[in-house]
Amino acid sequence: MIFLELVLQNFGPYSGKQVINLNPKIDEENSHPIILLGGMNGGGKTTLMDAIRLALYGARAQCSTRGNLSYNDFLNQCVNNKTDPVADTRIELLFEHIENDKPIKYRVVRSWTKNPKDGKDTLGILGDSDTWPDALVNIWDEYIENILPLGISNLFLFDGEQVKELAEQETPPPVVVDAIRGLLGLELADRLAVDLDILVNRKLKEVGNSKDLANLEEIETRLTQQQEDYQIAENKLQTLKNQVEELEQKQQEAFDKFISEGGKIAAERSQLELQQDTKTAEIEQVRQSMCELATDVLPLALIPNLLNQAQAQGEKEFRHQQVQISKDLLIERDQRLLTWLNQVEISPIQVEKIQLFLIQDVESLYAKTIQIEAPWLLADDETLSQLDNLIYHLQNSQLSAKEKLAILKNKEEEIHTLERQVQTAAAPADYTKLRQTLESAQNQVVEVKANYETIRRRLAELETIIAKSKKELSDYTVENIKHKNSEHIITSAAKVQNTLKIFREKLTLRKLNKLEEEVKNCFLYLLHKSDLVHRITIDTNTFSLLLYDLNGKPVPKHRLSAGEKQLLAIAFLWGLAKVSGHRLPVAIDTPLGRLDSSHRSNLVERYFPSASHQVILLSTDTEIGKKEVETLRENEAIAREYLLKYDSATRQTTIQSGYFW
Repeated sequence: MIFLELVLQNFGPYSGKQVINLNPKIDEENSHPIILLGGMNGGGKTTLMDAIRLALYGARAQCSTRGNLSYNDFLNQCVNNKTDPVADTRIELLFEHIENDKPIKYRVVRSWTKNPKDGKDTLGILGDSDTWPDALVNIWDEYIENILPLGISNLFLFDGEQVKELAEQETPPPVVVDAIRGLLGLELADRLAVDLDILVNRKLKEVGNSKDLANLEEIETRLTQQQEDYQIAENKLQTLKNQVEELEQKQQEAFDKFISEGGKIAAERSQLELQQDTKTAEIEQVRQSMCELATDVLPLALIPNLLNQAQAQGEKEFRHQQVQISKDLLIERDQRLLTWLNQVEISPIQVEKIQLFLIQDVESLYAKTIQIEAPWLLADDETLSQLDNLIYHLQNSQLSAKEKLAILKNKEEEIHTLERQVQTAAAPADYTKLRQTLESAQNQVVEVKANYETIRRRLAELETIIAKSKKELSDYTVENIKHKNSEHIITSAAKVQNTLKIFREKLTLRKLNKLEEEVKNCFLYLLHKSDLVHRITIDTNTFSLLLYDLNGKPVPKHRLSAGEKQLLAIAFLWGLAKVSGHRLPVAIDTPLGRLDSSHRSNLVERYFPSASHQVILLSTDTEIGKKEVETLRENEAIAREYLLKYDSATRQTTIQSGYFW
């Protein structure tokens, strides 16, 4: 996890919007761990630490100035005194975290106004450019616990007062104790022990209030009898099912014999005979229709050629008459034309030529049109019209006759089929025997099926009764099991508690051994007296530190100087952070308040560059002075430097690049 950016807007002494780049990367290839922020006491260093905690944890944040204030009062207290009451106070913390081997950035945004009605802030979780789903906002408290648990956050975000308190007290303060317990996983065992006590108390109450259990023997006896009845009915149902199958087979055989030997046809004899009579009547009706056609024009179908020749000759003679009439009309017209020409001024020779042309033209037209023999039929128009109607009516009669012949043929085939079916019918005596056999088989099937259905219904009723009895038995059995389980839980709880106690002790010893070694190594690394301490132990109950020299003798804590005590406290916190297994940033507020020059030099040179991959230092000019900052610069440990410039007149702080020097 890496803090990349902190944005403050109208928060504490920080008026307006101010941005701090916390990225330890100088460029794509180079990275220095330390972010150095300098400021005088009261200039807003602790406020930056509170801002980080508040952004991550909200109402759960352990901020320095909150005390016993409610969350709403604390938010009001954090609003800058120069801010408009309706203006937003805002904190943004951008950090990067590795998930599934991929870096993912989170921008946690908390904003509020003074005296908010709902008494809380507004939380938003943003990605690089898009808003994250609301679901992440709703589970943020659980989500951040997987990244930087609140219980161990004080191992990574601590201040000089915390170090001072840890250095002076024989027993670590509650904040550190809680962090140790969270780190070692002891709170899980303690919570389990409490849950066991609650469970035992609840089971004791259940056993004390339980009523006398019902007599299970009567229920079990009744259920056993019902199950026996069910088995008998089920066997009988299976027997009836087999009988139904056998009788259905016999019924099918009787039906097949009834069909094959003509029983069905014999049963249908009257219907077949009725159909035969109907078909015969239909044939007679068709034949009557044929006779009617024969008494009309149908016999003329025997001389179709003569009729066609007469029709053709009549048409020719009719055309010859029309041409003759046309010729007479043309001659009359030509005569009128010549008469008119003689009356006008045209010479006789020209009139004669015109007359010759008209005569030749009429003869020519008549010669081209009339090339038939002399008329001999001499039929008038009415006779020719009757002949045409006769031929048309004859054609329709022929079509009707063909249709009736086809119908007659089909009807005769149907009658032949019916006659064959009647001939194959069984004799009356045989038919009666076949019918009785079939009816007997059918009656047996019906009777057995009725018995089968009765048993099936009885079986269904027994299923319902048995289910009811089983439920009744189950209810009492569950109650009995609960009773016995409660007694078992009560009697076993003491053993579990004892086992849990042993587990807790062994877990504590195993993890404290590792922690003792880390704290000792960190302390010796920071201390310039390598022979002062040979071994460090941690009390399993109070978590207090015990020091031993090379001879195995205790080194009383009061023998340590103030600076050595502070280094021991820092070593303790450093060791805890290492054992935690979390790769997290470290933020330290006023870390060098009580160290002498040699101890301060060790801390600057050895601890700060190695405490984590990202170390945020909040220091005054007397803690990390000119010499210390130059050392860090020479060792290329500082990535960025900022100065918290406080104006006592306006009581406002601005963030500037650079340090005191």
